[in-house]
Amino acid sequence: MAEPARQLNGSAVIRSLRQFTGRYFPSRATLSREETSATGSGEEPPPGFLDCLPVDVHFLIMTFLSPGDICRLGATSQYWRALVRDPLLWRYFLLRDIPCWSSIDFVTMPRLEALDAPLSSEDESLDERVEGEDDRTESKYDYMAEYLKSCPSCRQQWLPSRAPYEVVTSFLQSLVPSSEPRYAMFGPGMEQLSVSLVTRLMYAPDVLPLAGTPHRQINGIGSGISFMFNNQHKFNILTLYSTNRAERERARVQQQVVTNKLFTCEGTDESGCPIFSPLPHVQQVCQVVDGFIYVANAERETGEGDSEAAQIRAGLSSAWGSASRPLLVLSCISREEPEVASDPEITQNQEKRQIPCIYMAQRLGLPQLVNPWMVQDTVAESLSGLLDGLSWLLKCSGVKVSGS
Repeated sequence: MAEPARQLNGSAVIRSLRQFTGRYFPSRATLSREETSATGSGEEPPPGFLDCLPVDVHFLIMTFLSPGDICRLGATSQYWRALVRDPLLWRYFLLRDIPCWSSIDFVTMPRLEALDAPLSSEDESLDERVEGEDDRTESKYDYMAEYLKSCPSCRQQWLPSRAPYEVVTSFLQSLVPSSEPRYAMFGPGMEQLSVSLVTRLMYAPDVLPLAGTPHRQINGIGSGISFMFNNQHKFNILTLYSTNRAERERARVQQQVVTNKLFTCEGTDESGCPIFSPLPHVQQVCQVVDGFIYVANAERETGEGDSEAAQIRAGLSSAWGSASRPLLVLSCISREEPEVASDPEITQNQEKRQIPCIYMAQRLGLPQLVNPWMVQDTVAESLSGLLDGLSWLLKCSGVKVSGS
């Protein structure tokens, strides 16, 4: 599924803010600095220097502030409280920032239909309500709430703190040895990228030390590779390749499509989407693992979004295990992207090579899953972002990760 084309320029937001200010705060819209200095008495206190600036400057200031700072700015006066709640303003922030977010999950995924929905009027803004009339319908979507719920920095900053007794309980639980969770890892990002994520995992003790490759079987399934997270928590990864290396190299040279050895296609559904079923040996793996790691190729739009989504659903099917098992999607590229130019005109001409994680979630059909899921931007060469994703995965498996 291709990334939708959505645009909202700053001039539309400025026009919305200007209309709102002129309608409900006309004195602030017309008052000049000279008039402000001459105002020494009256019922209303004279506005401050910041309030006397043009609305265009107000908008420019807000574009440099963090979401938390904007909310604190809204607490300074009735005027700013109304201004920072303009839905068009937060719709602009959503469209601007979601391509830059490095992670998203099943709880914080914003409703993308809100960004595709047409405006309820030619200029949907707080111009349609008077400050204080909170019971009236402002907009079909609360863009401010969507942003604050979804932005990674906001959800980390405003998480409720735990009570002291919960901290002590978590420490005591960490002293009790826990079982070693096992995860099945598969996906085209393991095979298509120029840098092998699995190879980097094997030779990166500074990031994720190896805990061993024991020669044993659990329920008839090989042991895979064990790693140590934060030098405290041991977990196991079973890697599932759709082809072997020789077949992949031959197919790359001859430009042929190789047969997937993990899933078999059983036809299509009513909407034309393919239906897959895991092969018997994959079914055995799906029955014994505690979760899944899907490595997606985030360097380009492969055009196989429907097939990938169908294969994920087949692997996570409740027929092979509990629907509560988590899915971590590593939205992976081979190497770090080049630094973005400081010149805005040059920046606009630079295309982001990595598919944004929010659109990766949409492409893979993750919002339709009943399993808990998370998409984490990852770089195979540096393993950037990997530890954040694994921390979430271990927590979902009941592991008491320190700092959680």
